[in-house]
Amino acid sequence: MRTRGNARRWARTGLGVVIVVVLLFPFYWMINASLQPSGALLDSSPSWFPVHGTADGYVKAFSSQGEHLLASLVVATGTVVVSLLVALPASYALAQLRFRGAQPVIFVLLIVQMIPGIVMANALYEMFANLGLIDSYLALILADSTATIPFAVLVLRAFMVSIPRELGEAARVDGAGHWRTFVSVIVPISRNATVTAGLFSFLFAWADFLFAVTLTTGRSFEPITVGIYRFIGNQSADWNAVLATAVLASVPAAVLLVIAQRYVVAGVTGGAIKE
Repeated sequence: MRTRGNARRWARTGLGVVIVVVLLFPFYWMINASLQPSGALLDSSPSWFPVHGTADGYVKAFSSQGEHLLASLVVATGTVVVSLLVALPASYALAQLRFRGAQPVIFVLLIVQMIPGIVMANALYEMFANLGLIDSYLALILADSTATIPFAVLVLRAFMVSIPRELGEAARVDGAGHWRTFVSVIVPISRNATVTAGLFSFLFAWADFLFAVTLTTGRSFEPITVGIYRFIGNQSADWNAVLATAVLASVPAAVLLVIAQRYVVAGVTGGAIKE
């Protein structure tokens, strides 16, 4: 029995290793290709290791895509701030306060998640064009927030419903109002869920292409997703520079995921309590 159990564990471990290797191989190949000399990938047998590696691709990526990376950082950070400023109090109201219409609001948030992005992009373009906000950071931040706020509300509410109502009631007995209870009691307890919602909002805004290409013309700024798209069109034969740009675009998301991993796990599982 023990031998059979060890065999099963080894089999599961081996399967897990295979899955991880398959999932990480594209990222490895992207790094390998970014370090290859220009045109090396067009050879009949490209190298699996950057034996004659070069950093020319990264030099070109930094010189041509640095402004796009900064633009994406501004848009993603602004989206996180707007999303949390709206989602935190909304989640508190839906989870902890008793009022009519809470369930229909939750249902509407779920329905909003099903609206195709192209529909929202077209509507937002017409509205922002009338307001003169095309090619502005504000337009992209608000557009990305329309997609991230409903998701953030659902994640935060799922956690806040597990917070005992007695905590809020005790704070109000001590003289705190709803706003003071929210700021001093609910927000600190909801740290893990807040980090989770903020991280997913950042990742969505960082990887967004549809809103970015719809609401920008390239005259003032472009996020990194659009920058890579234009760069591929202009440098179709210079794949080491293209993939170096992709590697640079992946670094902020990877770093955030590593740093916030334990908060994300706690935030996702924290709401797994029946109401």
